[in-house]
Amino acid sequence: MQPDLHQKQQQQGIDVAVLVSIGRHPTTGRARRAEQDARGLELALAIEAELPGTRISMLHAGSQDDSSEAALRGYLGMGLKSMTLLEQPEGSDAILALAKHLAATSPQLVITGARAERGEGSGLLPYALAEHLDWPLVNSLASVEKVENGVVTLLQALPRGQRRRLKVRLPAIISVDEAAPVARQSAFGPARRATFAITPTTPEADSELAQWHLSPARKRPKRLKIVKAASARDRFKAAASKSEGKGGQVLTDVSPEQGAEAIYKLLKEEDVLR
Repeated sequence: MQPDLHQKQQQQGIDVAVLVSIGRHPTTGRARRAEQDARGLELALAIEAELPGTRISMLHAGSQDDSSEAALRGYLGMGLKSMTLLEQPEGSDAILALAKHLAATSPQLVITGARAERGEGSGLLPYALAEHLDWPLVNSLASVEKVENGVVTLLQALPRGQRRRLKVRLPAIISVDEAAPVARQSAFGPARRATFAITPTTPEADSELAQWHLSPARKRPKRLKIVKAASARDRFKAAASKSEGKGGQVLTDVSPEQGAEAIYKLLKEEDVLR
């Protein structure tokens, strides 16, 4: 955000809610702050620095234990003095609790990571919240350029390094991924001194998640093509070339039912659905 001085004097602070989750270290599997959620908090802190009077509230829905508390304090060490914990047992539906709290507190801007590092990791939470609250949603956010007269100017990240400028009327929900600025380091002292405001909720079980069978993800073996070349130059060229898929299918001008049937058939062939 780089507004000039005259604009900054006319602007007023906004209420920003940052949704955070418990992350998972990719190597050790230990609980930590989630990378994308930390970038979302970094974005909120940048808004606060450029827009005086901005109020940041951090929100997490889940249970409180030693491992989760250590991970959540990783966010608090970035500069916040407290956070709100919507306490609910494992296996509860976090979307309903978050939607009720956001509807009651009415922040002007909600920032969340694009995908969780634990649990389902479907990336549907921002979309579900936007549907419950009937708020606009912008994904893959790179930066917030300006907030003025109830309208926020955003820079959205597109494939191949492209950017798109959008103007969205508040309240709104934005999700961030690796295109957002890297989060600052967490300071141990402020993280330990920060407090939790525990808010009791009426937990509702996630009935759909209870029917799933969860197992650790594993890498599938990569098929290697047989290279038949007479010279070293041909072998190097074949090894360095990008392999192209030959079993794909492009569907155009088909009905939703036909598209869904084709996707279902592919998932069955790839042994994703059994």
